[in-house]
Amino acid sequence: MLEQAKLDLTVTGVRQETPLIRAIRLAPARDTSLPSWEAGAHIKVHLPQGDERSYSLVNASTDLSANTNPRFYLLGVRLEQPSQGGSVFMHGLKPGDVISASAPSNNFPLASADKPVILLAGGIGVTPVVSMAAELTARGHPFRFYYAGRSRTQLAFLPVIEGLVGDKLAIHADDTSGLFDVVGLMTSLKDDEPLYCCGPMPMIELAINTAKQLGWRDGRLHFEIFTPPQPKAGDQPFEVVLKNSGESFHIPVGKSILDVLIEAGKDPLHDCKRGDCGICQVEVVEGVPDHRDFILTDSQKATGKLMQICVSRSKTPRLVLDL
Repeated sequence: MLEQAKLDLTVTGVRQETPLIRAIRLAPARDTSLPSWEAGAHIKVHLPQGDERSYSLVNASTDLSANTNPRFYLLGVRLEQPSQGGSVFMHGLKPGDVISASAPSNNFPLASADKPVILLAGGIGVTPVVSMAAELTARGHPFRFYYAGRSRTQLAFLPVIEGLVGDKLAIHADDTSGLFDVVGLMTSLKDDEPLYCCGPMPMIELAINTAKQLGWRDGRLHFEIFTPPQPKAGDQPFEVVLKNSGESFHIPVGKSILDVLIEAGKDPLHDCKRGDCGICQVEVVEGVPDHRDFILTDSQKATGKLMQICVSRSKTPRLVLDL
């Protein structure tokens, strides 16, 4: 995987933002400085059982030193029901606890733009988006911020966002207004404004499909996914052969190519494990990939020459990869 510095961080504060979302403040465990970061970045927290979970860094300050010379990191963590272990661990933290994490990494950066930027956050997806709002405010760049959730009481960091954004903020609560109209918002954007979207998978999938239907250019829609991939009905096991060594691996249902290679002691480049960063991309020498990523364009997928081994599978019994 990508080599990233290991950080030992002490929990210095915990605050209940909503009934299910906690804000967790982390400072260096020793007298060291924290790596800088930019809006959209995340850290990976290492769990006691050996897994890791990614959490976006939160900043609502227009003081640029909050990112370039940070004194602490702030996370927002939703308690998932059911949890796979990460959110339960994070919600069990208390001041004084020490955790291990990777240095910040960013697969969801703000790109330079000459148009107003549109920000759309759904639920806990607000964590990277509020940092974007702070950066855009500091730059003096025009933007609009749409923040949607099941109810107003479930909108984390709302008071600080209202103070930061002011009249640029539009709040939507499903319990009083129904589901947020993603299609309506995207259809209303007529001047090639870029859209940054982070939220539950149905919201992101709808945004991706709508962008295709509206004929948006590639790169206009930006999004980040934190939901791990799920097996699909009809998934079948298959064989993967590494071109360079000739080694063969059985890929069972419920495990990715990347998972199997890591278990076998291989170390392919990877980061997100969700198909939205592109770092694990490899060339396909033989076979037909079953694409499940959010990186490749439709035309790239049609060629069958590239695939993301963290999520994509095979339509043929055998794949040969340029590894």
